[in-house]
Amino acid sequence: MPNERLSKSDCKKLAKDLLRTGKPVWESLGPKEREECASYADACRAFLSEAKTEREAVSIIEEIAEKAGFVRSGESSGRTRPEIRTFRGKLAALVRPGRKPLSNGLRIIASHIDAPRLDLKQNPLYEDFSLAYLKTHYYGGIKKYHWLSRPLALHGVVLTEGGEKVSICFGEDPSDPVLVINDLLPHLAHKVQGEKKLSDAFPAEKLNVLAGGLPLLGPEDLKEAVKLGILRLLRDRYGIVEEDLVSAEIEIVPAGSARDVGFDRAFLGAYGHDDRTCAFASLRAILDIKDPPLTAVALFLDKEEIGSDGNTGAKSRFLEHLIYELMKGEGRPADPHALLSILFASKAISADVTAGIDPDYLDVHEIRNDARMGYGICLTKYTGSRGKAAANDAHAEYMGWIRRIWNRAGVVWQAGELGKVDEGGGGTVAKYLAYHGLDIVDAGPPLLGMHSPFEIAHKADLYMTYRAYASFYSAD
Repeated sequence: MPNERLSKSDCKKLAKDLLRTGKPVWESLGPKEREECASYADACRAFLSEAKTEREAVSIIEEIAEKAGFVRSGESSGRTRPEIRTFRGKLAALVRPGRKPLSNGLRIIASHIDAPRLDLKQNPLYEDFSLAYLKTHYYGGIKKYHWLSRPLALHGVVLTEGGEKVSICFGEDPSDPVLVINDLLPHLAHKVQGEKKLSDAFPAEKLNVLAGGLPLLGPEDLKEAVKLGILRLLRDRYGIVEEDLVSAEIEIVPAGSARDVGFDRAFLGAYGHDDRTCAFASLRAILDIKDPPLTAVALFLDKEEIGSDGNTGAKSRFLEHLIYELMKGEGRPADPHALLSILFASKAISADVTAGIDPDYLDVHEIRNDARMGYGICLTKYTGSRGKAAANDAHAEYMGWIRRIWNRAGVVWQAGELGKVDEGGGGTVAKYLAYHGLDIVDAGPPLLGMHSPFEIAHKADLYMTYRAYASFYSAD
């Protein structure tokens, strides 16, 4: 056992060499980088304010990428130009060819562009006590009370009988009215809400959106006059009838724009930080990296919040099809063995957010391992819940590789997990992409109020997330 007493300077040197000490990103940035951080947050704010559904996110990503020189699939020759590929209007991929052949593998960053929300049911519109309402079904993990007594907007598409696709955005323009789900006044809520568990106090079937209250002026015996008046307004504004709502995807989202938060504007508050803030970071990273050593792919996936099912989610075969197309563009046989070889040689990041430590709820956080706000992107080796169930759990070798490239690039990062072991947990797309044989790990900024209609991110963490993704694409 060592028994020599070290000097103060020796202990200080030893601590510097051996201990891992984190410090806020802001203290690590120079003046120019702080300006870049603020500028990046402004661009992210604009994206989150406009991209409130997965369809809108795909459309905006396409528009931004095209302006940056990306071409639509089929318009490029071979593998010389960066490409945009989309599927069903709700899934997208950007591909920037690398210097090395596909056999060396890909660098993939996969984010998801869906977010917790309320969806309209197929027969949503009804009238009760001369009030018109819209029935909803919640999507993803929400706290239902978050959606009561706040301004709401409608976003989505409707397919008419004639096959016309009608886009709807209602409640965002300053001249538009907004919608709302009513809460019960406290004077009457003691037994109905106050004496119940939180999970039981707000039934999903009562998340009905108040849509109108003026009856259509007609004969005195006219039935459902308010509902009919709403349908006439929808016809006049959008050219749709009630049956068209069966072939519609209409989402109820918070009305209004993303906003700076705090006297010092340290934070960005928005709907959809989870996970469109990571989607924006990977978009900016693949736009800014001009000559990557390996082919870079940014995947923007749907359906993560409900298990990644469906043909636009991470469980679909879109990635395989994409690589087959890239192989053909390279002029090589698109056979299954070659496909698997490329996947096995690839490295990926599951770009997703995590929970930041909230000082008011330390009882659910493991403060030695949960992410701190303002301390950089969080590298999450595993997600899952209660014994790592349904987790990817990245290999030590891959964690070491990520560490090296980030440290060399000056990325400020932290390592963590999602709360105390027995408190819950969560999942991402990582395990579904790992199925293909590639190395993958979760990495993204911490949030406060995750899955609420107004999530909070630290601007410095958003900036470091972009820096981390850009260095990943640049790594050999």
